[in-house]
Amino acid sequence: MAGAFEIQPIGRFSGESEAVKRPKEIACFSYDEKHEFHLDDRSLQWYYPPELGADLSKGFDQFDKHDDSKDEHLDSLLKTIIAHEEEEGKKIDAHIVTWRGMMTKIMSAPFEDRDGFEMNATLYQDCIFIEENHAYKEATREEQQRKQQPRRGQPPPEVMTYWGYKFETLCCLPRPWGEVTRDFIENRDKEIVSNKAQYCSVVRTGLGKTTMCLGGEVDAIWDSKPMQKGAPINWIELKTSVEIRDDRTMQNFERKLMKFWIQSFLLGVPKIIVGFRSPQGILTKLEEIQTAKIPDTAAKRGVQSWNANMCINFASSFLEWLRNTLNDEGVWRIRRQPRSGTIEVFQVEEVGHGRILTDEFIDWRIKLSLNTASGNT
Repeated sequence: MAGAFEIQPIGRFSGESEAVKRPKEIACFSYDEKHEFHLDDRSLQWYYPPELGADLSKGFDQFDKHDDSKDEHLDSLLKTIIAHEEEEGKKIDAHIVTWRGMMTKIMSAPFEDRDGFEMNATLYQDCIFIEENHAYKEATREEQQRKQQPRRGQPPPEVMTYWGYKFETLCCLPRPWGEVTRDFIENRDKEIVSNKAQYCSVVRTGLGKTTMCLGGEVDAIWDSKPMQKGAPINWIELKTSVEIRDDRTMQNFERKLMKFWIQSFLLGVPKIIVGFRSPQGILTKLEEIQTAKIPDTAAKRGVQSWNANMCINFASSFLEWLRNTLNDEGVWRIRRQPRSGTIEVFQVEEVGHGRILTDEFIDWRIKLSLNTASGNT
C-alpha cells in the first residue's frame, strides 16, 4: 500500500496542541575525536561563555572535519538501544525510532517547503525505524554546492558552516569549570576545531498518540547530569546567527527560531545560546533563549512565518497516518519533493529491512523475544 499525506491546507492543524510527552533521556553514547563509537558520556561538554569579539573564521585552515559521506544508517542508535534493553530486560516502548534530524524535517514541513527530503523506513516488531536516504542527501548537497555562489564581500559557504563549529569550541569545556585551568579557558580560541567528537542523547518522547525513541547530538550541559535517570537535564544548544540590523535580518532570525525550537523541543533541551555575528564572522553578542518560551514570544511578536502548535499537530497527525500506511515489511520511502504540498510514502523493497536494521540488532531482538517467551512459560 502506498499513500500521500496532504500538508495543505495547514489551517486544519491549528488550535490547542496535541499531548506531548516530556523527553526523558534513557541512554546516551559518544563519538570520540576519531568519530569512533563508545557506549558512554566521554564526549560530554560543559558550557562556559566565550569572549566577544572573537573571529569565527580563525583556524579554518586547520579544521578537523568529519567525513559524513559514509552512510552511518541508524547503527549507533541501534547499538545503544540494545545495551539499554539488555539492562532493562525488555524491549523499548516506541512506535517510531529515528534521529532527531528526521523528526525536525517532519515537524517543520508545514512552514518549510524550499528543500525536499527523502527517508527510508522499515516496520519491525510493530515499530517503524526511519533513517535519512543517504543517496538523496549526497545528491542534494552536490546540487547545492554547484549552485552556491558566494555573495559579494561574503566568505565562502564552507567558512560560514565552520563558524558554527568554532562557536561551539569557544563555548565549551571538556570538564566542569572547577576542574579546568584558567589557561585552557582563556586559550580556547587557539584550539583546533573538530566536529568528530559528539555526545548523543537518546530520549523517549511522544506527540499525540505516537511514542518515539529519538537520538540526537547535544552541544553542552549547564551544570551536571542529575543522578536520577529520566530527570530533566540542563542541556544547552549552541547556535550562531547574523546580527539583527533590519527587517530582513529580523525575519530570517524568526524563521531560524522555528528550527532552533523544534530541535531543542524534541530532545528536551531547555536553553539555547545564540551567538550573534557580523556578516564577516566576528562574534558580537550572546543571547540566552528559553526553549519553552519561544512559541509565546514568537506569537506575541506577531510572527506569521510559523506556529508551534501547528508543527506539533501536523507531526502528530502525520505519524498516526504513517503508522496506518506503513503496515507491511520491506523498505519504504518517505518523500517530500521541493515545493511539494504532499509527503509520499511508497514501498521500494518488498522484503527484508535493507540496511536500516543491523544483523546485530535483529539477532538481539530474536534473543530477547525467546528470553521473554521462556520467562512467561
